[in-house]
Amino acid sequence: MNTPIPSNQPITSSPVLPETVRVWDPLVRVFHWSLVLFFFTAYLSEDLSETLHVWSGYAVGGLITFRLLWGLIGTKHARFTDFVRSPRSVLAYVKAIPAGKAPRYLGHNPAGGAMVVALLLSLTGTIVFGMATLGAHDQAGPLSGTWLASFNDHTLKEIHEFFANSTLALVFLHIAGVLFSSLHHRENLVRSMIHGRKQRRDNDH
Repeated sequence: MNTPIPSNQPITSSPVLPETVRVWDPLVRVFHWSLVLFFFTAYLSEDLSETLHVWSGYAVGGLITFRLLWGLIGTKHARFTDFVRSPRSVLAYVKAIPAGKAPRYLGHNPAGGAMVVALLLSLTGTIVFGMATLGAHDQAGPLSGTWLASFNDHTLKEIHEFFANSTLALVFLHIAGVLFSSLHHRENLVRSMIHGRKQRRDNDH
């Protein structure tokens, strides 16, 4: 026989969890963490192993090629049209940060979108001049025998290292931006780039 619940006993219910939505698709997440791995492998192996340095660089080049393509035909928040904004919009967003009025974006915010573009350009320069250096110095690689590889290999190497160091500086700036945005909006953006989901909020852009 069922025992009736006393009328004075509160009935508890499960707490309502915040709604989460998938923002970063699996390919974007694999690209992101693979790029971290291969860029730092290439950067740190320059003076240790030329073979590892070169093949890690090729891996970065392949990842960049994929990301450019996925930025055109990928999922909503992966496309450039979702996060590439005008310099005026980026500047307005940056100016709103000190006052604590920077709005939350479900995908990349304007500053984050600008950082993605800057990283892709800097990485592209790193790869192109790295292959040109290989072609000029060792007569190897896809740019061997081309006009670009006809320049002095020392000059090409200096340009390659400039882009590599610029990329490293952008990476640290990117990390600082992620940490700030995580604290400002009270969310873990690193974890979101692992499982791909973010909490939906009423004031999202």
